[in-house]
Amino acid sequence: MYKVVNKEQIVEFDSLMKSLEYAKTLESFVTIQGPDFEVVGCFGVDSIKDGVCPDGVKYDWNKEGRIGRVKKERENESDEEDY
Repeated sequence: MYKVVNKEQIVEFDSLMKSLEYAKTLESFVTIQGPDFEVVGCFGVDSIKDGVCPDGVKYDWNKEGRIGRVKKERENESDEEDY
């Protein structure tokens, strides 16, 4: 069983797909609890156009500087050690 929990109610579903579809209709922050995991968030953002989410919120997440930051720091440290 999968539970979709928001501040007003708890609804149970027999599949993860059904619980995700329902969570999208709520358009609010929810928790989905599965047999061996738990995920949280506001589900349903399917596209970004002109830097804005469908609900009008500015989307400014940028991969650059996040994932590669540690590797860049290690490379810079090794460059400094060479001198």
